[in-house]
Amino acid sequence: MTAVQVSLFAFELLPESTLRSGVDLMVRLVEAAGALVIVIGALIAIVKFFAALLRRDPVEFSSVRLTLGRFLALGLEFQLASDVLRTAISPSFEEIGKLAAIAAIRTALNYFLAKEIAAEQRAIEQRTAARTDHDPTAP
Repeated sequence: MTAVQVSLFAFELLPESTLRSGVDLMVRLVEAAGALVIVIGALIAIVKFFAALLRRDPVEFSSVRLTLGRFLALGLEFQLASDVLRTAISPSFEEIGKLAAIAAIRTALNYFLAKEIAAEQRAIEQRTAARTDHDPTAP
């Protein structure tokens, strides 16, 4: 068998249509994982919100925002991964352009979300430190 015959044989084992079907399935699984992460985060945030509401603790609302923000950031990463997968097989210039726009938007969202999470985390740490300074028995 010549090298050309071997490469043609290998190519026939996994035709582009089969590869596209496999990648399409992976895209759907990664998108579903991202959506699931966001839904779980929203449910956890809702539970924490109502718990904070019942305790009437306004400081806990920052914790709720942090929780939801972290889940949103992770969900956005999964969604971006699915977009990259979608254009993995012989993308057109139009698909590459769409991916670039989507990646830029999601990266910007993630960047600002991460900045907000970090700011909230610092604020919580400062409030905790201030509480501890005033009351050494506080947790």
